[in-house]
Amino acid sequence: MNRKTRNALATAVFAALVTPTAAAEQPALAEGEPSLAAVRAATERFRDVKVALAEGYITDPGNVCEEAGMIGRPASEGAMGIHYFRPDLLDITAAPNPRVDGVGTHTDFTNPGVLIYEPQADGTLELVAVENLVFKTAWEAAGNTEPPTYYGLPYDLMQDDLSTELDEGHMFAPHYDRHVWVHRTNPNGVFAQFNPEATCQYHSAVAHGHGG
Repeated sequence: MNRKTRNALATAVFAALVTPTAAAEQPALAEGEPSLAAVRAATERFRDVKVALAEGYITDPGNVCEEAGMIGRPASEGAMGIHYFRPDLLDITAAPNPRVDGVGTHTDFTNPGVLIYEPQADGTLELVAVENLVFKTAWEAAGNTEPPTYYGLPYDLMQDDLSTELDEGHMFAPHYDRHVWVHRTNPNGVFAQFNPEATCQYHSAVAHGHGG
């Protein structure tokens, strides 16, 4: 399936997702939260990674294309992709030494802290999802006793399990995050961490960061 066909399919499936019938099957949207359609529209410009770079997003310093097996999940769950993030929105205070840390509590999906791209065979990058991430210590220091939520769904808690050789926190200090697959159809669900329809097959250091 080529990119044009895949984008058309994603658009069609997404349109079905936000119809009243489908919306009734989704978790409830809290007052003041942006809808999936609003998030998709607000982040459409980031399909061009050059726009993301111009607005302050930076590429993952580790040049990692995340796959489910990297954190001990079944490989069948698929991939995330390459993460581009806004240091100011995450309020980064420490580089990976040994872990990225910060004090950000930003949760606005129309202005997400993280964009996720899939490497393409021609060396470009395709926007597939957006993400918000808040550091657990900072979130609790702000007086929160429960994880942040979106559509009533609590963010996933991500932290390294020291009893394994894997890095379940993927070089980040303990944090909550939520992925939203508004730019790529996801059979696992729009809020799943990984997507079997995403791939890291074409990831390389040469192509990384230069696509559009």
